[in-house]
Amino acid sequence: MFLRKTDRLESLIGEKSEFVGDISTEGTCRIDGKFHGNIKADWVIIGEMGSVKGNVSSRGVIIGGMIEGNIKADEIVEIKTTGKLTGDIHTKKLSVAEGGIFEGRSQIKREEGKVIDLPVKESATR
Repeated sequence: MFLRKTDRLESLIGEKSEFVGDISTEGTCRIDGKFHGNIKADWVIIGEMGSVKGNVSSRGVIIGGMIEGNIKADEIVEIKTTGKLTGDIHTKKLSVAEGGIFEGRSQIKREEGKVIDLPVKESATR
């Protein structure tokens, strides 16, 4: 995840912090405390103790805590075993670990023009 210059940690809400408002940043935003508002960032990480009430727009979202709101991710949404999402997801890839909770609707985007051909198995009764 931290391979490009824009993927560096830009914003952090600490475990004992509470923030009300919107965040818009290039890079990664990590929430370990309480956040009320909308987030727009390259990557969003919600720590196990973190909670977000608001919408998230990002390339990717990793949820170890709780989000109440909708997520629009260009690449992936990953809900860890301790994660909980109440809201709708629009993304290309969705991963929910055993124990993770997802209450809402998901819409998985297909990459246009990309066709996957599956090999045809030949019959064993020739």
